[in-house]
Amino acid sequence: MTNVDTQALQGCRVLDVATFLAGPFCATQLGEFGADVIKIELPGVGDATRRFGTMHECGDTLPWLSESRNKKCITLDLRKPDGVVLLKRLVAQADVLVENFQPGTMEKWGLGWDVLSEVNPRLIMVRISGFGQTGPYKDRPGFGRIGNAFGGLSFLAGYPDRAPVTPGSATIPDYLSGLYGALGTLLALQAREKTGRGQVVDIGLYESIFRILDELAPAFAYKGYVRQRMGPGTVNVVPHSHYPTKDNRWIAIACTSDKIFERLAIAMGRPELAAPDRWGTIAARERDRAIVDDTVAIWTAQFNRDDLMRKCESEQVPCGPVYAIDEIFEDPHYAARENILRMKDPRAGDLAVPNLVPRLSDTPGRVNWLGPELGSHNEEIYKGLLGLDDAELERLKGAGVV
Repeated sequence: MTNVDTQALQGCRVLDVATFLAGPFCATQLGEFGADVIKIELPGVGDATRRFGTMHECGDTLPWLSESRNKKCITLDLRKPDGVVLLKRLVAQADVLVENFQPGTMEKWGLGWDVLSEVNPRLIMVRISGFGQTGPYKDRPGFGRIGNAFGGLSFLAGYPDRAPVTPGSATIPDYLSGLYGALGTLLALQAREKTGRGQVVDIGLYESIFRILDELAPAFAYKGYVRQRMGPGTVNVVPHSHYPTKDNRWIAIACTSDKIFERLAIAMGRPELAAPDRWGTIAARERDRAIVDDTVAIWTAQFNRDDLMRKCESEQVPCGPVYAIDEIFEDPHYAARENILRMKDPRAGDLAVPNLVPRLSDTPGRVNWLGPELGSHNEEIYKGLLGLDDAELERLKGAGVV
């Protein structure tokens, strides 16, 4: 039975001192499942995400509104001595701190792991950077595009006779690293239950990409195989690509085994294609990869996409429409699964954002509010949590600390 009053991370306090996307997305994931996330931003400036992407009339961007949901926003200048003191006071009452500055930045401010772990030995510090906290490249700046490139994904994206392309989005490493950061946080929280101590979670943007590239590393180590760009094709299996349709759309078909190809051949009305002396084995299809793909493409081009979907589904062939975002908004499965969350925000009005993942049957997450304006929770945190009086808060404001 769903318990709407209990959330998995209820009682966990997270300090988000990160900026742009990777670290903040880690904190967002935790906040969606009940963690009390305090977002710390530079006074008068704020997180760079506020200015990245499509600007909304409310004064912040759509990425900010979507990806800073459920956060309490305060301003604090960590470069000032008073800012350091206030952060330490917050750390003393926190479970997790997330940062994604270039390595050495927090140390320069007197807020490195050695200092913060003394303030709170149970603290978990999530550190996401371009290349991680160690190694010869640790001081290099890094963004998602660099993570895609250095991690090995960009080289694989596109066609073999053309330059590598952006693999869908330059921000994939940011989101993936944020997810790994959230996973690392959960592992560290579990470990703390056993040891009583916090620890550092260290992630380089490129590492999240390198980790998901299936057999890329072992295939090179085993046989020296350097995978090249294959367009929409997939290494080791065929047909496994995107194919054109009569109505100028695309359909994705994935034949990952001989059995599935046999089903596709039946759907095509050409069962002989799956005969042992034709393309009935993966090796035979791989040998004639271009011809196999062309044969499937000639077949798909004869039908509208919806008709192709029905033909493939009738034979249990894995397939799917290659959707643009407008088609996603119209799809009944997205609607049934409530994958698009429609919010009425006091600043932005009606807005649609991606809903939470994953789904928990007993203690589900939820979105309480979208990204708030800069410093909107200053009084709640500084006066309510830290107990500052009006005079002290005014002094800090005047000094540019908050």
